[in-house]
Amino acid sequence: MSDRVLYSFRRCPYAMRARMALVVSKTRVELREVKLSAKPDAMREVSPKATVPVLVHGDGAILEESIDIMRWALGHTDPEGWLARDDAALIAENDGPFKHALDRYKYPDRHDSDALEHRAEGVKFLRKLEARLEKNPQLCGETRGLADAAIMPFVRQFAATDRDWWAKVDLPRVKAWLAGHMESPLFKTVMQREKPWKPGDAPIALALQS
Repeated sequence: MSDRVLYSFRRCPYAMRARMALVVSKTRVELREVKLSAKPDAMREVSPKATVPVLVHGDGAILEESIDIMRWALGHTDPEGWLARDDAALIAENDGPFKHALDRYKYPDRHDSDALEHRAEGVKFLRKLEARLEKNPQLCGETRGLADAAIMPFVRQFAATDRDWWAKVDLPRVKAWLAGHMESPLFKTVMQREKPWKPGDAPIALALQS
């Protein structure tokens, strides 16, 4: 078992993308699934902001941002060349304006927002992705890369908010791109189901593809 620990939540898009980079880079970590309503004290002690994912190294170093975890893992081992297909500006737009719209579309009561207005804002970003995918099957070229893995979990969440609407919206390339990633062995691997971790549990490894 690795001396690195990843605090994660299966359905969190930030944690998903961190896990994808760790798996594709074959970085061994102990996986600790977190129940968001009962976050473990061990995670709070190392990361007071208490949001997933958190990667704790054996020497005590901590990475608290998913994109930092991705770039750290790929900086050590990058067998598919994901770092060559990065786009910091596109990822920032995903993490900023698109995530803002997504939250207010998915949780209008929580944010006192107009869901349809924010859905329309989100679609503007998706149309930008659609235009990119007219040129290449992935966001930054012929094969998947960091940008695809960093953005896909958020598009997945957007698509799942209203499946009937999603089935009708005219975004054929985005839909095909999303389906391809969701059906990939990599994504299925990182969506392993585990019970929430508690002190004293036997270590569980983040599953790696063979």
